[in-house]
Amino acid sequence: MRPILMAAGLAAAFALTGCGDSSAKKAEETAAAQAPARKPFGRQRQLYQGQEPIVSVQSGTIAANGPNLTLTVQGTAAGPGYTRGSFLPRINPAAPKDGLYEVDVVAIKPADGATGAPEPIEIKGEWPGYPADRLKGVIFMAGTNEITVMLPETAAPAAQ
Repeated sequence: MRPILMAAGLAAAFALTGCGDSSAKKAEETAAAQAPARKPFGRQRQLYQGQEPIVSVQSGTIAANGPNLTLTVQGTAAGPGYTRGSFLPRINPAAPKDGLYEVDVVAIKPADGATGAPEPIEIKGEWPGYPADRLKGVIFMAGTNEITVMLPETAAPAAQ
């Protein structure tokens, strides 16, 4: 009787170990499918009182405008009443090798602390003294996401 019980126990153990394999494989496949998060290169600047990153960034544009870089972002603020949106270029230990500079997108939260549904926000600004000789694009960083916008190529003068 004892050998029969041991054989039944071993059969049950093998059956149960087979059940766990599929979920473990699924977890490994899911982890492999998710790309690792990009580590920021620069250090965030000090925020002024009341400033905080907007929730997310949907789109952005950049354009060289003489010694300044014109930045525009369409994003989402945490609620109504966010004002004075601006851009804070991150402090880099060295020039990024890929030419992509990180910029935090921030706004002043309402003084009364009003909360509500997330609300669209448009932020426009200038980056004076940007590194024109090294900049190839800007990474706009928000609270939950980031987007990369490349500097448009300037048209070469036509040869005559």
